[in-house]
Amino acid sequence: MRDLSLSIILVAAVPLSAAFSTSTAGQLRLHALHKSINALPTKEYATTCDTFIKEEIEKKDVDSVLPTNQQLRHPNTKMRDTRSFPFGLIVDQQKIKHALLLSATNPKSIGVLISGGHGTGKSVLARSMSRIVPSHIQIIQGSEYNIHPDLEDGVDSFLLQRLHNGEQITDTEFVPTPIVQIPLGVMEDSLVGAVDLENSLETGTPIFSPGLLAKAHRGILYIDDINLLDDEVIDILIKVMSDGCVNVEREGLSVTYPCRPLIIASYNPEEGELREHLHDRFAITLSADATRLSTEERVVAVDNVIGFEGGTQQNSACAEENLRIVEVEEQALRTRVEMARMRLDKVQITTSQIQHLCEEATRAGCEGQRAEIFATEISKASAALDGRNAVNKEDLQKAVVLAILPRATLFPGDTIESGDGDNVMNAPPPPPPQ
Repeated sequence: MRDLSLSIILVAAVPLSAAFSTSTAGQLRLHALHKSINALPTKEYATTCDTFIKEEIEKKDVDSVLPTNQQLRHPNTKMRDTRSFPFGLIVDQQKIKHALLLSATNPKSIGVLISGGHGTGKSVLARSMSRIVPSHIQIIQGSEYNIHPDLEDGVDSFLLQRLHNGEQITDTEFVPTPIVQIPLGVMEDSLVGAVDLENSLETGTPIFSPGLLAKAHRGILYIDDINLLDDEVIDILIKVMSDGCVNVEREGLSVTYPCRPLIIASYNPEEGELREHLHDRFAITLSADATRLSTEERVVAVDNVIGFEGGTQQNSACAEENLRIVEVEEQALRTRVEMARMRLDKVQITTSQIQHLCEEATRAGCEGQRAEIFATEISKASAALDGRNAVNKEDLQKAVVLAILPRATLFPGDTIESGDGDNVMNAPPPPPPQ
C-alpha cells in the first residue's frame, strides 16, 4: 500500500503535461491516478511529495522542476518559470493566500476579491497563482475555447455543430494553463469576441475571433482595478459569473462558449466604489490592508524583491538558495491543489452542517442565499485541500469567517425582530456541528 501511494504521488508531483501523453498508455495512467486518489492516506501526500521533489532537484542538478513554455519546446533547458513573482516569497498575507488556494481548489464556485491601497501586493498575489494552479490543462486538439475532452465544463457552438454532424473527436493535447488579465479600457469585442472581417471577406463566410473570456476558460482570469471598468464590461462579467458561459450575437452570427475560470479581482477603494451587485458575486472578499507588516517583515520583503531575478541565476547565493526552497514549496502546493481538485467531488457535507451555515447566515442578517451557498462550497474546498473526504467543524468555521461575516448586517448584541414580531437580542452563535 505504501508503494502504491508513493507511485501515485510521484506521478502527481510531475505536472500533468509531463506525466501523461495523449497516447493510450498515457490515458490509462491518468485514469489510474483518478481511481486511486482515495487510497492516499490523509495529508501524507504533501510531505512525501515535498521530499520527492527535493530529491529530484538534487539528482538532476536542475534549478527547478516547474515547467515553462521554453521547457516544452526544449526539454533539457534549465530556464526557470519567470512568469511572476514567486508565491512563497510574498511576506505574510496568509489569509489571502489561503483564500486563493481554496479558490484554486474549486475555481468554478469560489472567486476572490482583494481590496487594498497602493503597493499592498494585490496584483502580485493574484499573478503568483500562475505558479500554484496545475501548470497545464488537457483540451480537445486545436480548441480555441479550451474545451475539456470529456466536455464536462461545456462546449462551444462550433464544436457542438461538429458533434451534431457525426464527427468523431478523439485527439487531445496539453496546453499551458491560460493566464488572462483584463486591461482597463477593454472594448466589448476584445472581451467576448467579434467577427474577423478580413478572414470573413476572404472566405466568404463569417469567421468568429474569440475574445479574452474564451481564452480564460479553465485558467485564471485576473481583473485589476475592477471598480474602474466601464459599466458595459461589468455587466458582461456579472453575467459570466452567474451563467458560466458567454453568448455573442454579431452580424448574423450567434456564438456560445463556456467561461469558467478561476476569477481573481482587485481594486483600491480610494479610487472608487465597487458596484454592490458585482461585489456580492465573489465568494471571498479580503483586504490587503488588514495586516500591517512589522519592520523585520518589511526588511524581508525588500530582500526578496531585490534578490529575485528572472532567468537561471539569482543576484546572490542567498537569493538562489531561497528561491530553490520556495520552488520546492510551490511544487508541493501545486500537487496538493491538483489532488484536492480530484478529491472535491467526493467530499461530503451533512445536512446538519448545511443547516448550521444557513442559521449563521440568518443570524448575521445576510441578504439572499449566496452567503450560505458560498460557505458550503468553501467548506468542501477546505476539506479537499486538507486531504479529507468529509467536512469538519474547522472547515465550517473558515467558511463562516470568509463568506458569511463579510456579508453580515447584524452582529451579536443587535436587536432583531423575531417571527412573532417581538424584538429580541441576537444571541451568540452555537458551536458548529462535527
